[in-house]
Amino acid sequence: MHPGRQLGVLGLVFVVLYLLVFFAGGASGSFTDRLHPKLGLDLVGGTQATYIASVQGGQDPSKESMEQARTIIENRVNALGVSEAEVVIQGTRNIVVSLAGKSDDQLKDLATAAQMRFRLLVGVTGDVAESAMNPSTATPSASAAPSTSSSAKPSTSASAPVANASPSSGGQGGGEVVKAPSPSTPPSTSASPTATATPAPGSTAAVPGQEQVTAAEVQKKVGATAWAAAQKLTAPVDLSTDAKAGLAYSPFGKLTGPEVNALTPDMQFNIPTISCKQLDDRPNGAIDNVDTKVAACYNGAKIMLDKAPVVGDDISKASAQLDSQNGQWVVSLDFKSEGQTKWANLTRQAFQATSADPCYVAAQTLYSSIEHCAVAVVLDKNVISAPQIQGVLTSTSQITGSFTAVSAKQLADQLNFGAIPVTFTSGPAQTVSATLGIQQLKAGLLAAAIGMALVAVYAFFYYRLLGSVIFLSLILSGLLTFGALVFLGRTVGFTLTLAGIAGFIVSLGVAADSFVIYFERLKDEIHEGRSPRSAVPRAWARARRTIISANTITIMAAVVLYIVSIGAVQGFAFALGLSTVLDLLVVFLFRHPIMTMFANTKAFLSPRVSGLGRVLRRAQTDVKEA
Repeated sequence: MHPGRQLGVLGLVFVVLYLLVFFAGGASGSFTDRLHPKLGLDLVGGTQATYIASVQGGQDPSKESMEQARTIIENRVNALGVSEAEVVIQGTRNIVVSLAGKSDDQLKDLATAAQMRFRLLVGVTGDVAESAMNPSTATPSASAAPSTSSSAKPSTSASAPVANASPSSGGQGGGEVVKAPSPSTPPSTSASPTATATPAPGSTAAVPGQEQVTAAEVQKKVGATAWAAAQKLTAPVDLSTDAKAGLAYSPFGKLTGPEVNALTPDMQFNIPTISCKQLDDRPNGAIDNVDTKVAACYNGAKIMLDKAPVVGDDISKASAQLDSQNGQWVVSLDFKSEGQTKWANLTRQAFQATSADPCYVAAQTLYSSIEHCAVAVVLDKNVISAPQIQGVLTSTSQITGSFTAVSAKQLADQLNFGAIPVTFTSGPAQTVSATLGIQQLKAGLLAAAIGMALVAVYAFFYYRLLGSVIFLSLILSGLLTFGALVFLGRTVGFTLTLAGIAGFIVSLGVAADSFVIYFERLKDEIHEGRSPRSAVPRAWARARRTIISANTITIMAAVVLYIVSIGAVQGFAFALGLSTVLDLLVVFLFRHPIMTMFANTKAFLSPRVSGLGRVLRRAQTDVKEA
């Protein structure tokens, strides 16, 4: 063999790994800072956020719903690349998420519902009687979606049609949509629409899991006169001809979001003094009902949206992708087989609508130039986009926008993991101290150092020159493990906890076992009459199978433990598996090549220096006697 080649490959591995450590994966700061591993919650503390489940009629959410919500939130945490986060249920209403380090940005959207609805745009009005409102109360505001116009058309590529929206004042343009605002947190609803009646005045709009304001209470607040006038409206009040026409509805401008939510969608849309701010302040889940029309805001105008025949449950997979044509991040949606049919029917309805259809009139009001109706993409309470449909779309479509890689992945993950079945409001976020602390970290590292030192002392005492091979192998394994730990912490979020340190310490014993197997096999070969130089390759050939088998069992055990466990035990399993894999790398690229080089030295033939001791003396005595 050529030991220099294996050693060269090992050197290349080190160079690549530490180049990644110092210059890749978002490395920043001084070189010393770049060598800091990501420590876990038990060692450095972190951030803790509480999510409080909203209740209706004093009833707490079911245990099954809370457990499902906890699982979805935990999956979202893991999708962020955060390892060993703690997601626990406290009491009957709270879910507490704890992450190592300062993680406020990562925590804020974890409990959002990510309910996606596709609705036909059937009404638009931008008139709000500002003069009829009390300036100290609700005032008109920009809608949840920034100003864009939209268009949707099949992709020109052969792969799949793509629904795009473009920022052009004419409603047709280059295929870009602005980023969706931070979603709210509505509850889960049924994915299959059925025909039901719109809630009548005097009843509460259905928002499961939230305290409700009844329409009767709203009627009492605004007064009988204003209420009666609002009930008679069959279309939005036209303020362009008479600005004072909204004065009769001024009490509605003082309603809060939950109070506005008690009104029917038609009243929310038709009453001119109800502003976009009031609509945006409605409770979570206010427009989740797939079976009714809903009022919302888009591009500074109030809009009326039809029932939702296509929902997030019709999406089989969502993924964040980088568009090769314009270099923008997009969220690609693959529909299920049944969802493809629903999506095709919805886009066909929009594409084939005549100029007399309400959706055509609405699109004409929203855009300066139109060809077909528009379909709104609604995420929770926010209208992401309302693209005009220029073809019958099936299969894969895209939500395009000023997404970043992080925001696109976040939206895709939320859609993939599904909607949370309980409506949550964000509770306090606070910094928590380390449960173990730096002293325990130092104690763990000291234990690792003592363990390595004891192995080295025993190796030098028992194997002498061969002990240097053990010592150098452990040093190289440690350097590889440390570099991998730093890089993985920065790229995939692996955090080092005390349990992980325990995994690395256990791996020292696994590594030492492979030395014992190899060296004792070498002694057996010499004892059987072979020269030390010829015994090295033969001992390696026989010991190699045993070493691989033993390490494979350890790796398999670590993998199984990682899959079935959570939290600290999962960190232990990952550390044990990682260090065992890297030890195998050192075995093949360093231990065997360096032993081949030692076999060609005079020191290796000396019983006193090599560590082969009695075996070499006995072999030499046998040769003399022969």
